[in-house]
Amino acid sequence: MILRLLLAAALGAVIGYQRERASKPAGLRTHTLICIGAGAIIRRGEGVVEGVTTAATIWAVAAIGLAAGAGLYLVSAITAALILIVLFLPHPIR
Repeated sequence: MILRLLLAAALGAVIGYQRERASKPAGLRTHTLICIGAGAIIRRGEGVVEGVTTAATIWAVAAIGLAAGAGLYLVSAITAALILIVLFLPHPIR
């Protein structure tokens, strides 16, 4: 698992480095962290996947941060509230 996370970090860093060299706002650190967050999805056994909700929340909070940074304060607050509501809902029946 550690090797997988290190590979995700390295690949994300390579792409982030290019974006940083191109003077883009999301650079090395941002791409590295997002790649590790997405790489944290773990497959355990046949048909069992863990970490998908955590990975989804990482992407969602990135979007909230972008909205807040763009001055869309109400949109970012409502989005955060909706995400919390979804996270606190009971698990679906299996």
